[in-house]
Amino acid sequence: MAWLDDAGRKLVADAVTEAESATSGEIVTVLAERSDGYTDVALLWAIGAAFTAMSVFAAFPLPFLDAWDWIVGGWGHEWTTGELASMVIGLGLVKFLAVLLVQQWEPLKFVLVPSPTKTARVHAQAVRQFKVGAERRTTGRTGVMIYLSMREHRAEIVADASIASQVPAEVWGEAMGDMLSHIRKGRIAEGLAAGIRDVGFVLAEHFPRGSEDVNELPDRLIEV
Repeated sequence: MAWLDDAGRKLVADAVTEAESATSGEIVTVLAERSDGYTDVALLWAIGAAFTAMSVFAAFPLPFLDAWDWIVGGWGHEWTTGELASMVIGLGLVKFLAVLLVQQWEPLKFVLVPSPTKTARVHAQAVRQFKVGAERRTTGRTGVMIYLSMREHRAEIVADASIASQVPAEVWGEAMGDMLSHIRKGRIAEGLAAGIRDVGFVLAEHFPRGSEDVNELPDRLIEV
C-alpha cells in the first residue's frame, strides 16, 4: 500500500534537503508498511486458544458430549477412552485453526499483538534499517534515520555514533511529538517534514555545515 503520493514524497525530500543545508549531519527517512509479520504471536494466540478449549473440555466434558450427541442425531452412547481422546484432540485442532484463520484479517491480527511487542519489533527493525542504510556511511558518522512504521503506529529516531555521543535520546522527543501530532491526523508527509525540521535544527546546533560538506545519503523517502 502506498501511503504517500508524489507530492507527499517531494515534501519529505525537500524537507531533508532544507534541513541538511545547515548541518553536516545526514537525515534518512524510512516509511514502512509494517515492521514484522508477527507470525509467532498469531501462533501463540492459536495455541493458547486450543489448550484453553481442551482444558475446558477436560474440566466440563458433559456439555460437549451432549452437544455432539445432539448433532449426530440425539442418540447418546458410552464414550470410550479413545473416543474421548479423539474428541479432545479434534476440539483443540479446530480451535487452533479457527483462531489462526481469523487472524488473517490484518486489523484483528495487529490488535492482538501486545503493545510492548510492537514497540520492541519496530525498534529492532529501525535499528536494522539504520545499520543497512545509514550507519557508518557518512564521513563523520553523522547519520540520523527517522523511521515510521504505519501498521504498528510507531516511530523511531536512530542516530549514528558521533551524534549519539553528543545528543541524548531524550532530545529527539520534541521532533517525535511534532511528527506524530500531524500523523495522528492523517497528515503523514507533513508529520515527517515537521520531524525532519526538528532533527535538522538539533543537528545544526551540534554539527554545523562546513564549506566542504557533500550530500552522502539520499534525501528521498525510502518506502519499504
